[in-house]
Amino acid sequence: MVCPRCITTVEGILKEGNLPYHAVRLGEVELKDDPTSHELQTLNALLQKAGFEILDDRRKQQIEKIKNFLIPIVQSGNIAEHFSLIDTLTKELNKEYTQISRLFSEVEGGLTIERFFILLKIEKTKEWLTYDELTLSEIAWKLGYSSVAHLSAQFKKVTGLTTSQFKQMGISHRNTLDKVQKRK
Repeated sequence: MVCPRCITTVEGILKEGNLPYHAVRLGEVELKDDPTSHELQTLNALLQKAGFEILDDRRKQQIEKIKNFLIPIVQSGNIAEHFSLIDTLTKELNKEYTQISRLFSEVEGGLTIERFFILLKIEKTKEWLTYDELTLSEIAWKLGYSSVAHLSAQFKKVTGLTTSQFKQMGISHRNTLDKVQKRK
């Protein structure tokens, strides 16, 4: 879950499945009672139908926590130029970055946290380019790039397109931030 609508959707699913809960937060559901195996199967089916899944693997839960932390940072469009992914995650998770990084890459099939963060920023760039309300310079500044050239080079490397080519192609080539993943 990565947005308020996701929380509302999951709350609706819990009500539909008659599962009382204490709280629903990004990436977490706190049920009042332990669910029976039948309730768990029903919940899992309802969640999958809505595009969610139950994460019972602690490693996957940690990765979801990292993603659910990074997505709003990019979504805010308020990343300082000298933003440190390493310092920010180390502080947030209270763990050594090498440990966090290794776990992320193992669980995500070789995708690094840094690459994931870049992919998020490129998807946000695509969104803003599609809406055509910000200049490329403003987009670069909001996403913490040191220059338009740096953003443009990274955009081309990730998408294979220049920002101008992307704008001509339109919205069909975007992903929501929660769907960002390693590209083959």
